[in-house]
Amino acid sequence: MKVLIIEDEVMAAERLQEMIGNIIPDVDMLGILDSISSASRWFAANDAPDLAFFDIQLADGLSFEIFQQAEVACPVIFTTAFDEYALKAFKVNSIDYLLKPIDKDELKSAIDKYRNIHQVSGARLPEPQHIDHVFKLLTRKYKSRFLIRVGEHIRTIPVEEILCFYSMAKASYIQTSEDRHYVVDQALDNIEPLIDPDHFFRVNRKFIIALDAIKDIISHSNSRLKIHLKLPTEEEIIVSRDNVKDFKNWLDR
Repeated sequence: MKVLIIEDEVMAAERLQEMIGNIIPDVDMLGILDSISSASRWFAANDAPDLAFFDIQLADGLSFEIFQQAEVACPVIFTTAFDEYALKAFKVNSIDYLLKPIDKDELKSAIDKYRNIHQVSGARLPEPQHIDHVFKLLTRKYKSRFLIRVGEHIRTIPVEEILCFYSMAKASYIQTSEDRHYVVDQALDNIEPLIDPDHFFRVNRKFIIALDAIKDIISHSNSRLKIHLKLPTEEEIIVSRDNVKDFKNWLDR
């Protein structure tokens, strides 16, 4: 099997090379590249390997840019130190990845998966639309403020001042740290992808809350959780049972 590694951390690259060698004793290691530019030149000048490992975060950008600069005609397994929340983008886009520090059993599983797919249906190449979607998700800039109207006036609310977004009577609202409530001209479904998931979490269909706004969390009936914010809200905030696990993981990051 011909393998190419794209990794800009020398020790990480050497460790990955050693681990691959232990799993595939007859591996033909084509090289270790450390940047988008060198990888793009390599793919333009060489036949595609059987399998490539791309570190996502390189010194000159995200390795997704290699797909924009050269034809990558081989299966790719990404390695990354991105946290698990961001990796949801990979899961829904069917992209294989390994979370750093790489575990040897997970590496073996990923290679075995590649071998099984290759034997059954040939090499599975990265889908351009999937790569593009994940690249956009991971490089997206989240909103820093929201535009609202107060009578005839227009003002902006910085996200740092927002305790929560909530819906009521077919409208969406912002509640601020000064306990002001403003109508916002977007549905919660549209607001959710615009705000940083490190700081906001949608606990149910009616509430998106800020991490810094949480005052207390109480066990509730049917394995749910009740949240008290630093200021009272129009309704009780209950974390739906389906969201409890993700909510706890969000708190424990």
